[in-house]
Amino acid sequence: MKLKLLFLLPFLFFIQTYAQDYLFGKITTEENIEMPEVTVINIRTDERVSTNTDGHFMISGRQGDELRFVKSGYERINKKITQENIGSPLNVVLIRQMALIAEVEIKKGITGDLKIDSKNLNRPKKVEKLAKDIDVYIAQKSDPRILAAKAGEFVQPKGQGFSVGKVKDKWDDVDFMSYLHESLGDQYFMDLKIEKSLIQHFISYVLRVGFERRRILKYGYCSDADLMRFQRAVLARISSYRAPQTQR
Repeated sequence: MKLKLLFLLPFLFFIQTYAQDYLFGKITTEENIEMPEVTVINIRTDERVSTNTDGHFMISGRQGDELRFVKSGYERINKKITQENIGSPLNVVLIRQMALIAEVEIKKGITGDLKIDSKNLNRPKKVEKLAKDIDVYIAQKSDPRILAAKAGEFVQPKGQGFSVGKVKDKWDDVDFMSYLHESLGDQYFMDLKIEKSLIQHFISYVLRVGFERRRILKYGYCSDADLMRFQRAVLARISSYRAPQTQR
């Protein structure tokens, strides 16, 4: 009896350690507004899902996985999954990207008073020198070490649709998936019996099984022929996607 227990304990520990759990949570804006259509990616498994209309999501994963949250117009966020996140909601707040506003120069009109106009129209020499020094500083190239990843930070591995170091492609897979989803619309996928919350996951599945897109990502352009080619791939893969996981 003792020998059986000694054998079962390591086996149960192995199952507990490597078992897949389902991670769930909610994504909101800084104003606490629910965010639909946010792409959630498990970096380890490359599984992708989208949040529903209430900002909720559910994705398989386990402790130690890293989730990435992507939404056009918002900063991308990575979250490391801890034991506390297993079985409890993961609340994520996305921050809107900063938008640069064109500078508006306000010029003072001539008053006719020589003393006032000379101050307004002729900047002091110290101000002129400071402006020139700033222009020289801006023109200098930044040290590449400033933008390099810090020690311990995650660096996206090189693969289809992603680039490491110098950016060469205009699109990545997330951009291409968003284009396909927007171009074809929800109804196209729902007519194929794909639930709205699984559309992004299904598109990712079609791309993973060998859809050629190297030229599309390089130039950031998807032609009508490419779109029709994707639709043919959808029809070819829909049956295997619906099949049980063990049959794929």
